[in-house]
Amino acid sequence: MPIALYALALGGFGIGLTEFVIMGLLPDVARDFGVTETAAGYLISGYALSVALGGVLFTALLGRLDRKRALLGLLILFIAGNLLSAIAPTYGLMLTGRIIAALCHGAFFGIGAVVATDLVPAGRKAAAISVMFAGLTIANVAGVPFGTFLGQAAGWRATFWAITIIGVIAFFGILMLVPATPAEPSQGVLGEFRIFGRPQVWLSMLVTVLGYGGMFGGFTYIAFTLTGVGGFAPSTIPWLLVLFGTGLFVGNIVGGRFADRNLYRTLLTLLVALVIILAIFAGFASSQVVTIFALVLMGGFGFATVPGLQMRIMSYADDAPTLASGANIAAFNIGNAFGAWLGGLTIAAGWGYTSPLWAGAAVTLAGLAVYLFAARVSGGERRPVSAAADHSTHSHTR
Repeated sequence: MPIALYALALGGFGIGLTEFVIMGLLPDVARDFGVTETAAGYLISGYALSVALGGVLFTALLGRLDRKRALLGLLILFIAGNLLSAIAPTYGLMLTGRIIAALCHGAFFGIGAVVATDLVPAGRKAAAISVMFAGLTIANVAGVPFGTFLGQAAGWRATFWAITIIGVIAFFGILMLVPATPAEPSQGVLGEFRIFGRPQVWLSMLVTVLGYGGMFGGFTYIAFTLTGVGGFAPSTIPWLLVLFGTGLFVGNIVGGRFADRNLYRTLLTLLVALVIILAIFAGFASSQVVTIFALVLMGGFGFATVPGLQMRIMSYADDAPTLASGANIAAFNIGNAFGAWLGGLTIAAGWGYTSPLWAGAAVTLAGLAVYLFAARVSGGERRPVSAAADHSTHSHTR
């Protein structure tokens, strides 16, 4: 794989760290600013909403720029947001910093996915996307525990200083290693938004919302499931989450390679397997052995869908792939929010700490049904993804 992909992955690592590390630092941040746990939680929910907004808005606005310049501009925004978080004297400025950093998230991954596919030949495009997203998965495996330990040892601000430095290194890595790419032919912002008139674009995003959102909904409350049902000690939770993150990393790489061979079969298999794994996890959560294996498999099969889902929507919007890619990143975050909301409802209804997993299985099953419908309507879905990406003029009429 070209070395430029690893510069993109480093940027993804920093962004993933920004998104997830706050979960382990939230009590310290709340105590430092003297705010309630609920108010501190806005640092997470506010970030997620800003990701969804920025994923579409910034991708559309930057679509006519050279993609390398667009990525560098987004990293400047990322650096500024985390620097503000590191020095923020008030909660309000801390939240502002989080929002600024979040606005670049969706656009960076959306544009970066297109750049990644441009760096490799046709048969390796989904694999290239998986390398770029590897930074996000590594952030879960190693970055979040390390960032939490750093924040606990040296103060939470030290973590955001470290993320700021990572952003600077990624900036210079992309500056030196990623080749300049021509801007897409200008259709104007309104012209690019015509892709949202295609049913397959919306169906692709709906599969993303449901298929990925089901897994994330189960994961959001996993600490309660592990301690309240599985009987694990709270001190073991970080290490169990490392297992989950390991599954994310492996699934991302393997999923990208199989999606390059056959997109339809890969997504179909992954979604079916994810429904089964979530149901088994929910049914046998009291078994610690089953739980350990289920955690790894849930992360692996859940994130293995990401490269294929990105390639699918790009193949149906080949005249505006950057906007389509960014919109699908927003769909991932909408799925995260929806899954977490639904899981919370099931717990509030008194259905127990395995109920988010059951809900996640049901949501993913709905995503599978949408995918089967979309594949049937599209025709030609069973072709390898590389063929779909390179010969997608048919997508304009779908």
